[in-house]
Order: sequence, then structure tokens, then C-alpha cells
Amino acid sequence: MSLKIAIFASGSGSNAENLIHYFKQSKHVNIVLILSNKPDAFVHKRAKKLHIPSISFTKNQFSESDYILKLLQEKKIDLIILAGFLLKVPTNLIHAYPNRIINIHPALLPKYGGKGMYGQYVHEAVVAHNEKETGITIHYVNEHYDEGTIIFQAKCAVLPTDTADDVAKRVHQLEYEHFPKVVEKFIQEKLNNKNP
Repeated sequence: MSLKIAIFASGSGSNAENLIHYFKQSKHVNIVLILSNKPDAFVHKRAKKLHIPSISFTKNQFSESDYILKLLQEKKIDLIILAGFLLKVPTNLIHAYPNRIINIHPALLPKYGGKGMYGQYVHEAVVAHNEKETGITIHYVNEHYDEGTIIFQAKCAVLPTDTADDVAKRVHQLEYEHFPKVVEKFIQEKLNNKNP
């Protein structure tokens, strides 16, 4: 048995590509679709190169209709992964996929989470507040930005001389190293429970 996964991304899609490469040989994971709220996002180019269908949609199609939900159901998607996706997930998706939507956030939640806290904004805030450490948080998605149950965290140091770019590089390394493994562990648990 394999689980069908849809990845949502708003930007370059480096985490999406990392996940696709990681699961390429897996018998249990089938990444069938990439979705983005931005038609010009670089993730579409990555998807094309990796031979994965990608679809862009409007904010209205995502938040105000069942367009995305129906699309996911047609493709028989079991699990949704947010990899640099910036829109708030609507309740119809959260109810259809309880504890089956996973997000990665570039900070140690609950710090530096919430609306507007993404990407470089997070790293700039970490540096501005003279934090000694930061990291990544992988969590379930609920109705509120970055407030779902935490699945996993990994930390890295923030040095006094660090710029936001220095912090971003370290955090990206954590993302690439841990995100696929955490998703894999989650999938194994689902398959072992026979309840994807």
C-alpha cells in the first residue's frame, strides 16, 4: 500500500524538490501533485523537471470554494504537505484531512509564528531579538497560523555575528535533513496503523 501525497508551495519549491527526490524509490509514498497559489512560482519549473503535475489556483478557489478539496479527492490524496506555502488553510480542508496536513515552519514555535511570519521575515526577527538559537518546527495544521500540534523540532545556534542570511542557511540545512525523515516516520506510523 502507498499513500498519495499532494505538496503545496508558494515559492521556489526547494523543500518540495527535496521531498520528491527523497521518496523517489519509496514503495509507500507517491507524490502525485504539486499545487501553488502563484502561477509564476519557481516550484512549477521544478515540478516539470521532475515530471510531477503542478496546478496553480486563485486565493478564491482555495478559500471560498470546494475546488481544491474536490481536486484532492479526485486524485485520492491521503496526505497534504505544506512546503513554503503561505495561505491559511481553509476549514473545509482541515476537516477533510484531520491530522493529515503537515507544515514546516522556519523557527521554534510558538516563537516567531503567525500571520506574516514566514521565510526571511522570521530570520530577520530572530536576529533582531538577539536569539541564541532557532530552528525548525514540523507540525499539524489547524484553523490558526502555526498553532497546530508540534510533531518535531530541531535547533541550531544563532551567533552574535549572524545576519538573517546566515541564519536562513542553517535553518534550510535543518529543513532538508529532517523534513523528509519526519514525513517518512509519519507515513510508516499511518501504514502500521492501517489508517491513513
